[in-house]
Amino acid sequence: MKQHIPNFITCLNLLTGCIAIVFTFQHQLEITVYLLALSALFDFFDGLAARALKAYSVIGKDLDSLADMVSFGFAPGAIMYIVLNDLLLAQQLPSYIAYTAFIIPVFSALRLAKFNNDTRQSTYFVGLPTPANTLFFMSIPFVLAHSAISNTFVNSPAFLISLIVLMSFFMVAEIPLISLKFKNFDLKQNLEKFLLIGISIILFVILKFVAIPLIILCYLLLSMVSKNKIIS
Repeated sequence: MKQHIPNFITCLNLLTGCIAIVFTFQHQLEITVYLLALSALFDFFDGLAARALKAYSVIGKDLDSLADMVSFGFAPGAIMYIVLNDLLLAQQLPSYIAYTAFIIPVFSALRLAKFNNDTRQSTYFVGLPTPANTLFFMSIPFVLAHSAISNTFVNSPAFLISLIVLMSFFMVAEIPLISLKFKNFDLKQNLEKFLLIGISIILFVILKFVAIPLIILCYLLLSMVSKNKIIS
């Protein structure tokens, strides 16, 4: 029975991702965000359960990638399609431009395929993980809804499309990035991880969900600064 527990949790990731997409196309983006946060939680716990129970299966890795493709590939693409489409209609611009949002699932598929066949990524990531990319884009509706200052930038379709292209590039870029898997809790060996966690907590306390894009950008910058230590 325990052999099936990790895959069951992975299926919960897929299920919540599917429901999130339904709410996205109903323009209930805040519910979408909470559902994708739940998907991310299931995505974390399926691997944790597999390691704790030593319940590895032949289909587990592929099932995880397929679930991630829905929750962290198509779902963020759908969010940005809705956001862009609404902005384009409000600004009387061609609505077909919103299809650029689906660059996200295309590059998410490439990222997941690379991850499944890259033996380097056991202690660090190469390219931005799809859940981190999803966190970035699922925060955009909160930024639009709750931050008048940020709206000056986020209300620009050109700015959002630039973000889509940039973050898609980061998903497949040959850039080593920090993994929050701890072998031990030695401060010197894990300084960049503790620093990232500390910065994230401070930003989130101050800015709430609006902090998420800043946290992801800090993650990228800190990883690039710590590149040599990450790969050593």
